[in-house]
Parts: sequence; structure tokens; C-alpha cells
Amino acid sequence: MLVAVPAAAQPTVDEATGARFAKLALTCGHKEYPNRPAHVLRDADDVRRPRALHPAFYGCFDWHSSVHGHWLLARLARTFPKAPFTADAMKALEKSLSPKNLAAELAYFETAGRVSFERPYGLAWLLQLAAELREWQSPEAQRWSKNLAPLETAAANRLKRWLPKLSRPIRVGEHDQTAFAFGLMLDWARAANDSAMSELLTQRIDMYYSADKACPLAYEPGGQDFLSPCLAEADLMRRVKSKEAFATWLREFLPTIPEKARPWLSPEVVTDRSDPKLAHLDGLNLSRAWMLEGIVSGLPEKDPRRSILEATAGAHREAGLASVTGEHYEGGHWLGSFATYLVSRRGLP
Repeated sequence: MLVAVPAAAQPTVDEATGARFAKLALTCGHKEYPNRPAHVLRDADDVRRPRALHPAFYGCFDWHSSVHGHWLLARLARTFPKAPFTADAMKALEKSLSPKNLAAELAYFETAGRVSFERPYGLAWLLQLAAELREWQSPEAQRWSKNLAPLETAAANRLKRWLPKLSRPIRVGEHDQTAFAFGLMLDWARAANDSAMSELLTQRIDMYYSADKACPLAYEPGGQDFLSPCLAEADLMRRVKSKEAFATWLREFLPTIPEKARPWLSPEVVTDRSDPKLAHLDGLNLSRAWMLEGIVSGLPEKDPRRSILEATAGAHREAGLASVTGEHYEGGHWLGSFATYLVSRRGLP
């Protein structure tokens, strides 16, 4: 259903909200079960418990959620260095990001038969964690950044080898989507001053997306999407185009964005939050909110579409943040990371 929404203020994260999200990550960061490993068994010796497979990133139900749960803790501890929850966040990061644990993660990563492991979603979040630690000028963060560097380099190199062979973008609403992952990867490349990755990504983004027109937003979402293919692509393109060029491209790509207030995109409703796939739509509300804010940031100040985009982002922000309760572990263990990415404005310039 499409409805008009009033303009809403865009709050930044406060300490109380940060504490609520940090608690979710602290609860799951070293919680081994339930667990859904993305693990290919090569032989009987490969049957091992999650903690043995991934000593750094075994919690939070799956590897990628553990990675972005650690990013959440780093982001919030960096933002609120004196908050009561920060000491626990630092202890959790210290426990996970040890040289021994990360060496074991690298060994797993480099074992034959795992070339597609967590590609691209989990690898993109790993790079985002690396970017957060790189930018955080505390002695602990710099030590963790050094510990993570070999795995960071391996992930980046794997993506660099993959991209030239990827003949088409992946336009889905779940983990395999390339547009969202490319945004995280490009932000990392710029933070890390990795010009080779920046250039490669820019080339592939132009090849995959620059000629796209009339994205079928009305066909979204799928019943278990947590990412919008159309909005993620637009949020990616604003990273590589000038404001004027992006405004022109967006007019052809999403021609249904109104220039005056009228019914448009409304938040999604989850029918059963205990179902982990149906609960994806809560995450979709959060990711739509930050993608819409990203699109606005890429437009000229006087663009007439900004008002409805801001209002729509506000409605999705409100609906998405209300869903981050931690009530249902399998369906909501990851929502704190999405909420933190949104309220801390991590993806915005």
C-alpha cells in the first residue's frame, strides 16, 4: 500500500538508544546456539561446532551477523567512549579480535572450496568493520585493526578477483545483492585509500547500473526482502556521481518519485516476527530509511523530490526502529546493526 506521510525530523543516535542496541549485540556476540553455519562439509573431519569453525565470529546466529554485530559495538563504543555500556563492548571486542582467533578465521577463509564464502554480504560487512576500526583513534581499536588486517586484505583481494568475472549485477532483496554490498565496499576502499578497489568498483558500477531506467519499485518487496534492489542501487549511484548528474540519472531510474506531496512508498508490516524470514521486512524498513536518506544527500538542495523522500525516510525510520526489541532471537538478532547503521548515519557523507 502506498500512502503519503508527513515530514519527520531526522534524529541522531543518543546514548540511551545506543545502550539498547549495544545490549542486543552483547547478548548475541558470544552466544553459540542457535546457529546457522554457512559451512560446506568436505569430509567427516569438517563436522565441527561453530566456535571451532569461527572463534572470532561464531555468535549472533550466523557469521555475517556476528561480523556486523562486532561493527555495531565498535561504532557505538567509538561514538560514546564514556557510556556505561562501552566497557562491556570493549571487553567483547578484545575477546573476539585476538590474533589467535583472527588467524583461525583467515585459515578457514583460505581453505580450498570456500571461494564464495559470505560473498558479497558478509565480506562487505567485514570491510565495514575494518573501516570502523581504522578510523577509530584509540589504542585498542588500532591494535584490533592490526589484528584484523590479514583477514581484511584477504577479503578485499577475494572481491577484487571476483568482480571482473561477475558478468551481471545481482538484483535481489537479500544477502547476495550487489548494490548494497558495493556501497559498503566503496566506503571501505575510500577509508583505506585502496585506489585499486575504488577504481574497480567504479568501473563495475558504471557497467552494471549507469544505463538502468524505470526500476520497477512497484514490484517490491518480495515477501522476505531486507534490502530494496531499486533504492539500494540509487543509494549506490549517488556515491559515484555529482549531484547534478545523479539528479538526472535518478529521474529516469525512479520516475515515480513525486515532486509534490502525494501517496508514495509506505513502510512494510511484518505478520509474524517469530518467523526469521518474514521478519526480514523489519530490516527492510530500516534499510529503506537509510537508503532514502542517502538518496536525498546526493541531490541538489533545491531538488523538488527531496521533501517526499525525507518524509518517506522518516516514516520508515519510525517503523523500523520500533521493531528493534530483541523479542525473537532468530528473526531479530541482526536488527540492532541495521538500526545503528541508520541512526549513526554511517553511510552518509
